[in-house]
Amino acid sequence: MQTRDNTLTTDQKALAINLDKYKYGSIVEIGAGQEVARRFFHVGAAAGTIAKTMSAYDMAVSDDIYGPVDRYVSRARLMQMLEKEFDQVVNRLAKVRARNTTFFAYAATVTARSFKQQNECHGWVGLRLQLHPGAPPSDIILHVRMLDNDNALQSEALGILGVNLIYGAFFNNTHPEWIVEGLGDGVGPERIEVDLVNFSGPYFEEVENRLMNLHLIRSWLTRAVIFNPSGEVVVPGELFHRKPVLVMRGSFKPVTKVNVDMMSSAQRQFGQLAAVDNDHMVALAEITMNSLVTGDNVDSADFLARIDLLSSLGYTVMISDYVRFFRLRAYLRRFTQKPIGIVLSVRDFAQLFDEKYYEGLEGGMLEAFGKLFPDNTHVYAYPSRPRGATELTTLETVEVPHNLRHLLAHLIENGKLVGITEFDETKLHIDVTEVLAGLRRGHGEWEDDVPEAVANRIAERRLLGFDSE
Repeated sequence: MQTRDNTLTTDQKALAINLDKYKYGSIVEIGAGQEVARRFFHVGAAAGTIAKTMSAYDMAVSDDIYGPVDRYVSRARLMQMLEKEFDQVVNRLAKVRARNTTFFAYAATVTARSFKQQNECHGWVGLRLQLHPGAPPSDIILHVRMLDNDNALQSEALGILGVNLIYGAFFNNTHPEWIVEGLGDGVGPERIEVDLVNFSGPYFEEVENRLMNLHLIRSWLTRAVIFNPSGEVVVPGELFHRKPVLVMRGSFKPVTKVNVDMMSSAQRQFGQLAAVDNDHMVALAEITMNSLVTGDNVDSADFLARIDLLSSLGYTVMISDYVRFFRLRAYLRRFTQKPIGIVLSVRDFAQLFDEKYYEGLEGGMLEAFGKLFPDNTHVYAYPSRPRGATELTTLETVEVPHNLRHLLAHLIENGKLVGITEFDETKLHIDVTEVLAGLRRGHGEWEDDVPEAVANRIAERRLLGFDSE
């Protein structure tokens, strides 16, 4: 089995590109100096690689070169930069360079740490390149967040990332997952986060971008990625900015009618909070990585099936590796100070109030709940009545260990745990494990327990092992 060489330093990568006289292009960087270009110049032989470097900081100058744009740190500006620079280097040099030259343009537009304000430090980074002489170009686009508290360190991290991207694209392009893994070489997750990657163009037309973004989590480049209902990856900071967020966690294997009722019921109740603007509420279906991984592997077909089924119902989907809810809340708090709601079934309280679940935390369960509920965060508890049961279990009647009953009462009394009061009792018997077992036997009663669009898609595309037993 082939493995990626992860022993190369940043300078070794830059030098390998410089010594390849057939890789030639431009490097333009706005917002954090000229750190990527500096790396290539520092190791020597850069004349064999770099046709031009530039940094157009003045907005009027930038607009004159690339055209007007609504936001300077945006994907739109990045694409303008890539198009202008790549076309320019090809048009000017294709006739005078060796015929087997492959041209490229690297661009970055970022906002780094400012002397004047503690702004969010993020930006867009991209590479447009030919992977065969004369071939139409392909693109790799990243959205990054710089986590260092010092401008110089942020610039350094971006320089390393840029070299990693250019090297990976040229030398590992037959293994796009290696390109993703290599982005973090020499710069750890405590320094830079990549929360979006997009491959496009003729060379990468077979690449499944949803899997590549999932690989960002597995490569420790981010803790969460988000897909809109069209299946496209979105930037969390843009999606959540100053918006109330409601999250429903589940396996969604498959999404059932009880999931739909949980979300719609919680939305109605969450929307009654004074600080929640229903028109701007973001409702998420969240899947944790541990429900996708078997051993060390992710079942790609299973993952894509779940995303497809949730998207068919119009859900925005988050994949995260936040096992504990207080870490999920902390992640969302980076982007919004509006209310956060988490939707749970009372069936999940066995785990929520299991002290073993909090082993490793110095303050145990109390620390976890303290970090989950320090501000305007609420957990909405959906009732349960499993098939064959006569009694309805609600937030008021759910049983927790005897020594924790006062903690439960405290959280209810102070409005941290909120019982969902309006729900569809006819859906409470639905059990996702029974549905999954049923669909693997083919058509049957399970189809009554999932939305019609979901049942049709499962059968048509033979998803999740449909009719495999």
